[in-house]
This record gives sequence, structure tokens and C-alpha cells, in this order.
Amino acid sequence: MTTYSTSAASERNKGPILEILLGALAHSRNVLEIGSGTGQHAVHFAAHLPQLRWQPSDQAEYLPELRARIGAEGSPNLLPPIELDVRREPWQTGSTDAVFTANTLHIMGWSAVEALFRGLGRHLSAQGTVCVYGPFRYDNRYTSPSNADFDQYLHRTYAEGGIRDFEKVAALAAAQGLELIADHAMPANNQLLIWRRCT
Repeated sequence: MTTYSTSAASERNKGPILEILLGALAHSRNVLEIGSGTGQHAVHFAAHLPQLRWQPSDQAEYLPELRARIGAEGSPNLLPPIELDVRREPWQTGSTDAVFTANTLHIMGWSAVEALFRGLGRHLSAQGTVCVYGPFRYDNRYTSPSNADFDQYLHRTYAEGGIRDFEKVAALAAAQGLELIADHAMPANNQLLIWRRCT
């Protein structure tokens, strides 16, 4: 039987994130979660947002553990996870009116971040919403000393990882017709950025 792990960070941040998603996704019906990881967010958010069809996804190597958690804890509106590598185009996901991703941009390489936003341009419906959670730098500055330390760790651990510059990510979003509508400061020096498609 496949077992699954638990992320302490996901347990801590799922409550504050949900408070914002309740408003940000109030008019959405379908959500694609990119990089669902342990599945803790998917299980928690789907249970508290029953009007949504929540589609978790991740790369193939993470799917067995993700399937195990969703099979054991998932609500009826939480769909079976699908394989998705944002670098492999086109995505086999169809259109969606919302996308959520947490703690992914600083782990994937920059070329994958670019691919993610290109995919949003193809698959996000008109007036669709994008919610991105994680740490960012602003004006080439970290939001805290701990984020500076975390960035050093990322560079040591992931060949192309690192805390992303908000301005560069925002430029990728703008190129796909996404307008920033909110930038929420979150616990543990993270942000929750919310874009809406305006074209």
C-alpha cells in the first residue's frame, strides 16, 4: 500500500491561503492546481470550496503518493490527479477558469517558470484567475533575512532554483494578458499573488 508524507509548511499555511481563496475563487468553477505535491492543499481547499472541481496535478514521479492521499482523504469534488510537466507542451488539461500553485516557482528552473506562464496563456479561460503562493524578491531585495538564507539554500539544492523577482514574474504574466489584482503578504515571509485575465 502506498503511503504519503506530510509537509509541516503546508499544514501551517493552508488556513491563511484558504481565507484568501474563498474570495479570489468565488466565481470560479474549475481549478487546476499545478505541483500538488503531498496533496494537503488539494484535500483541504477542495473540502472547503465544494462549488469547485479541483484538479490536482504533478510530475509523474510524485503521482503515486498524491493519488494515495486523495484516495484516502479526498472529497467528491477533488478529481484524481493527472500528470503535468509544464515544460511539455501542449498541456493535456483543456481549458480552466482558475489555476493555483504553491511553492513551485522557486524550485523549478526559470525556463520552466516561463513555460508555466505560456501554458496559462493557452489554457486559462477569459476572466480566469491565477493564484501563486511563495516567496518573492522586490526591487532586488528579499522581504526578510530568512528569505535571503532560504535563497542560498535553494541555489545549493536545486540547479536552477531560487527566489524569483516579482517584477520578472509579473512581466511574464502581463505578456499573457494577466492583470495583477492583489498581492497579499502571508505568514513566514511568503506572498499570495492573484492575477486575472483581462484579454
